[in-house]
Amino acid sequence: MKTEDLALFHRIVESGSLVTAADLLNLPKSTVSRRLQSLEEELNVKLFHRQSRAISLTAAGSLFYQRSLGILSQLDETLIEMTGDDAELSGHLRIQMFPLPETVVLNRLIFRFMALHPKLTVEVIDSTEVVDMVKHNLDVAFLIEQSIEGQDVVAKPVLTTELGFFASPDYLAHHDEPRTLEDIAAHNVALYRLINGKVFNEVEVGTGPDTLKVRVQGNFCTNNLIMAREFALQGKGITYLPTEMCDTYLASGQLRQLLTGYQSHKGECFLVYPSRRFVSLACRRFVDFILQELTPDGKPLSMRVATGAEPI
Repeated sequence: MKTEDLALFHRIVESGSLVTAADLLNLPKSTVSRRLQSLEEELNVKLFHRQSRAISLTAAGSLFYQRSLGILSQLDETLIEMTGDDAELSGHLRIQMFPLPETVVLNRLIFRFMALHPKLTVEVIDSTEVVDMVKHNLDVAFLIEQSIEGQDVVAKPVLTTELGFFASPDYLAHHDEPRTLEDIAAHNVALYRLINGKVFNEVEVGTGPDTLKVRVQGNFCTNNLIMAREFALQGKGITYLPTEMCDTYLASGQLRQLLTGYQSHKGECFLVYPSRRFVSLACRRFVDFILQELTPDGKPLSMRVATGAEPI
């Protein structure tokens, strides 16, 4: 039995269909079907019930899936023990990147990792969609805290940013400047929504036990931080953004930061990977590489430092 065919069987189970598995693995559906049939013939057991375009595990298939999870995991552990940290990797690494601006540091680290392992292929998907990482064949993701709530994943903070309220002088000329957190609730504030429908309409100042929250409202909603910044630049209302996104506009006078008497809330970007299945050798090496580069002292790196706006 080929380990590649065993991994293919797992991908079919986790994605829920032959077609989806074929798309995720960039293989013809006929190839996936043929390899699955070959595996069933080798095992002399039917692994799936096939009904039109839908498939479901047989009792034997379910048992085989559960038992073989451990086999793949043990194989991966063995490979990790046998290979050194500098061993050349091959295979494919699939990464989801939450579309945060000012993350050039992550892009450069990905390319550095690829240079260290030229036989490895890498796919980066820019998306705010909250998805099942196993089902969608994602090895690792860089996500914000709100997008990982309720997911069965391991999440390591790697970058932090200070969040603040910003508005243009034109908007403030026509509206009373908010002096307290409660005042913000009466203003037109840009809202954020993920593809799963969740709206971020509760913003925070402070950290830890000193965190204060306020519910905001507004006539504009987006999942794009640059659009939210433009909303403020055009004098439409107040926006809540990472402070490094607004530095240039603060210096030019196009934006003003509000409520500076409050301690800024720290937002975090997390390195995330699945906890429900084995993690490939390439994924483990990538996770180790990112943590070594961004959290050398065990603490996440400031986005302002990472982007070069502040000396390390």
